[in-house]
Amino acid sequence: MDKAVIIALDFPNFSETLTFLDVFRDEKLFVKVGMELYLQNGPAVLEELKRRGHRIFLDLKLHDIPNTVYAASKGLAQFDIDLFTVHAAGGYEMLKAAKNGMLAGGGEKTKVIAITQLTSTSEEKMHQEQLIPVSLEESVLHYAELAKRAGLDGVVSSVLEVEGISQACGEDFLKVTPGIRLEEDNIGDQKRVATPQEAARKGSHYIVVGRPITQAQDKKAAYQRIKEAFLNQGDTR
Repeated sequence: MDKAVIIALDFPNFSETLTFLDVFRDEKLFVKVGMELYLQNGPAVLEELKRRGHRIFLDLKLHDIPNTVYAASKGLAQFDIDLFTVHAAGGYEMLKAAKNGMLAGGGEKTKVIAITQLTSTSEEKMHQEQLIPVSLEESVLHYAELAKRAGLDGVVSSVLEVEGISQACGEDFLKVTPGIRLEEDNIGDQKRVATPQEAARKGSHYIVVGRPITQAQDKKAAYQRIKEAFLNQGDTR
């Protein structure tokens, strides 16, 4: 099973994105394009990333009626993206429509994965704001099982739920885990975080890392350090 560090390109504009990528001219990356970058710059971002040979995680977190999600997924299939997200909270029919739309558009190679609970969500917030009475882990596992039944390829969760997802959905069901920080990093707005080594030990296939790389003084060194820690479970202390 493929494993990789995905760099979150959470920049306010395309110019800053390209400046960052120029640091890695000699390396093919796996990068995340989220709502901030895609909605302000459009498909040109995806086209340029593909031109440079990078793999793309398009993290748009679609959540709408099944027909709309089907049409959106079908249209996005043309960009030959590697990973694509929808919200598990949209339900079985919507999840199934997302996968079917991607296939109908020719995106057979694109892995469609579902957002379970955001890593910025605590169990207390989930209870108070979403009125979900079960534990946060139960909610995540429920969404993962729902996504698998709908034919999706995996889910996004925190590292804390990865082992349970593997047990419920199988080792090959993709586990993509944001909220990755080195021990000395500021956790920012994240609530459920883990180190690259912890993610590797728990069974994450892909870790998503933004600020610890994009805001580092030496961006290449930070990326290599996290990559080695995840792929080799090296000691970063």
